[in-house]
Amino acid sequence: MAVMFVKQELPIREPQRAPRNSKRKIQQRVKEENGGDDDPDYVDSPSRRGKSSVKKTKVTQEVKSSQAGRPSTLRWNPPNKERDTEDELVMTEWDESEAMVLMKIKSRKRKTENLDAVTMKKTGSSDREEKIFKSVNSMNPSSPSLTSTSSDSVLGSDGNSSCSSRRRAAMTKKGNGGDRLKCHQCMRSDRRIVVPCTKCKSKLYCIQCIKQWYPNISEVEIAELCPFCRRNCNCNLCLHSSGMVKTAKTDISDGEKVQHLLYLIKTLFPHLKQIYEEQTQEIEVEANIQGIPSSGITIPVSSCPSDERVYCNHCATSIVDLHRSCPKCCYELCLSCCKEIRKGNLLRHTAVDFQYVERGFDYMHGEDPLPESYYMGTVGHDVEPLTEWNANKDGSIICAPKEMGGCGGSLLQLKHILPEDRILDLKERAEQVMMKFGTEQARNRSTNGSEMVKRASSREGTDDNYLYCPASHDILKEEEFLNFQRHWAKGEPVIVCNVLEQTTGLSWEPMVMWRALCENMDSKMSSKMSEVKAEECLSSCQVDISTRQFFKGYTEGRSYDNLWPEMLKLKDWPPSDKFENLLPRHCDEFISALPFQEYTDPRAGFLNLAVKLPNTILKPDLGPKTYIAYGIAEELGRGDSVTKLHCDMSDAVNILTHTAEVVLDDNQRLAVKRLKKKHQAQDKRENLVPPCQQEEDLRISRITVTENEDEEEGPYFPGFLPPGKTEKTGSALWDIFRREDVPKLQDYLRKHSKEFRHVFCSPVNRVVHPIHDQSFYLTLEHKKKLKEEYGIEPWTFEQRIGEAVFIPAGCPHQVRNLKSCTKVAVDFVSPENIHECIRLTEEFRQLPKNHRVREDKLEIKKMIVYAVAQSLKDFYLLASG
Repeated sequence: MAVMFVKQELPIREPQRAPRNSKRKIQQRVKEENGGDDDPDYVDSPSRRGKSSVKKTKVTQEVKSSQAGRPSTLRWNPPNKERDTEDELVMTEWDESEAMVLMKIKSRKRKTENLDAVTMKKTGSSDREEKIFKSVNSMNPSSPSLTSTSSDSVLGSDGNSSCSSRRRAAMTKKGNGGDRLKCHQCMRSDRRIVVPCTKCKSKLYCIQCIKQWYPNISEVEIAELCPFCRRNCNCNLCLHSSGMVKTAKTDISDGEKVQHLLYLIKTLFPHLKQIYEEQTQEIEVEANIQGIPSSGITIPVSSCPSDERVYCNHCATSIVDLHRSCPKCCYELCLSCCKEIRKGNLLRHTAVDFQYVERGFDYMHGEDPLPESYYMGTVGHDVEPLTEWNANKDGSIICAPKEMGGCGGSLLQLKHILPEDRILDLKERAEQVMMKFGTEQARNRSTNGSEMVKRASSREGTDDNYLYCPASHDILKEEEFLNFQRHWAKGEPVIVCNVLEQTTGLSWEPMVMWRALCENMDSKMSSKMSEVKAEECLSSCQVDISTRQFFKGYTEGRSYDNLWPEMLKLKDWPPSDKFENLLPRHCDEFISALPFQEYTDPRAGFLNLAVKLPNTILKPDLGPKTYIAYGIAEELGRGDSVTKLHCDMSDAVNILTHTAEVVLDDNQRLAVKRLKKKHQAQDKRENLVPPCQQEEDLRISRITVTENEDEEEGPYFPGFLPPGKTEKTGSALWDIFRREDVPKLQDYLRKHSKEFRHVFCSPVNRVVHPIHDQSFYLTLEHKKKLKEEYGIEPWTFEQRIGEAVFIPAGCPHQVRNLKSCTKVAVDFVSPENIHECIRLTEEFRQLPKNHRVREDKLEIKKMIVYAVAQSLKDFYLLASG
């Protein structure tokens, strides 16, 4: 492929030439860089860029020292040109990298002029060269003719032509009358070397932008098809444009829509019926209070705007329709709390003190704690309410006492939010549809052929050790969709490989995303983005850090003064619930990568219940969200880059979009080994490990992974590979537990809670809920003991770049980053897991009122009602058509 570098003269005075010795030094450097060859075949590759970047400073110094203050042809500063945000991120001068390229072009020209007798084989290069000339001339019709150099042919070891000749042409625009060529990426016209696109004939990119923002695309590929034509251009304008790519992979036929709607109605009906029965019971109580038949009850409507959420003042659960409200102080109570008050078992929701004391940095690495006078705060005690709250004999309830947030004087009135008899109407219509069309809903769920699976556990006596793991190019087949539904209904995770191959290839480099984010904000907000609040994994506390320093550590690593690796992570970034507005192009790219979009598409997923909510009400924030975190392959034990054990209220899919490998040097490894011994000694001093178990734990810690590496019988803990293999295969280590194992898992965590450390590396001082507290991460040793004591183990696997991991609602899971990772995740609500969402909502409402996950953010009952209503509406429209 003939690649045209356009060299354009700038409308300034003719600069003086650089001294001969300066040019000779650069020529010598070019020769050395290419192994003594004066005529290199210049190809931009990561290895070459890394090599040249090390030499840049020295080359620049040689040029500067030889100039003695005189103007140089090797550098040019635009006069009085403002520098915007992007100019700070790219090279703002014609720097030494361009000088290196020009010297290579000149050396190539001198060599080819002296090789007229050499006959070179051309394979279509003349046609491509003509296209490039036409492309450049079409961009600059006023430009005079352009001259080009000859090309070289590269012969393989067998004597045949192994690749087409790669040709560099330096095209000089003579005169200053025409318009200068402007790089589409940086929008600068002072770039002396640019690569035009032969496809669109309107876009071109300078070599600085190609190197910095498109390191995986060569100049040859850009000349054939530029990033704009590929739809993965990451310039500021394109990053802020939405609708450039088609996010939906398939168009669902009307017949398939009918099947999906019947499936939704049938699956949601039992939960809708449960909501109706709860309301009917409360209406019967109200009829008894008023002494009239339930048919004669008139329920006043609650003044609740559609753009507001209504929560129970006692348990913080979302209220969908019927509830009781105080006419005096507007205290509102859900039906579940009303029932508990009448039974006399109302949950108290006492505030719990989770405060941890800071004992100093040295304490986190095995030293003695600071004196008690230096502790930051003290651990307090729970305050029990002194008053009782009981119902009257007829079932009526007085407003909560003042100590509990109410007025304590007025009777609570029954009110409704939705239109009267709305739930009853939906129930009856759903019953009619199921009676008439229920038999048509059944689908043949039998599949033929073998499935793509991955072994993730070695449980005995079960058939769920293998996880369904299809490739992204197969998931559009109907049998794969049915396979997914079958495994998903069982509550099993699913892994889809290579989902990024189905996208345009937009860069997920964190710096690209940050640049787009800064450009999409006003100056005040943009200045705030110069710093981020990151979580320091060692202390589990937030720290302020420069955004540039954070992303530098993402690729190069960071460490404390004692060489212990410093792990930082950004959660829910960017800091807004409007990912789509701040990063629209990345949002489109992410949605286009989502597999099984009938479930996962946050905009139009036909089986995603969250999509059924009308635009007139407030919707839960289900993402997408970006998670950027450091990571290393070695398990540290303290300060690892982990997401601790937790359980999400909804389903989720997580895609690994970018990684950067950070490897510890020998000094760091020695320091980590030394500090780990101090950690173990501290654990024994503080009795975190029972004496009877210390010897056993020492035996477990000596077990190597290679002893369990026989893939024929299955590794004991799949995913734990030797360091060499870990770095090549996976970037994030996942542990996902089965729902049926949750009770045993909770028992184990309560029993061994004193062996874990949390904030400030302090021992876990109390456990409210072993999973929802998010205080535990099970290391390899703990997973070993869990298997030995309770006979359970998680699905364990490594997530590779481009893999999408599906996590069912109700499955506790934890993650450790083996590399620096950028993940993008979105929550969704599938009909198969509605029962788990309801169960988790009930668990959350029983937590203390200051617990981190107590709020009902999903509002699952409201989602059920609106999903049934929308499904019935859509079904009747399709049936009538």
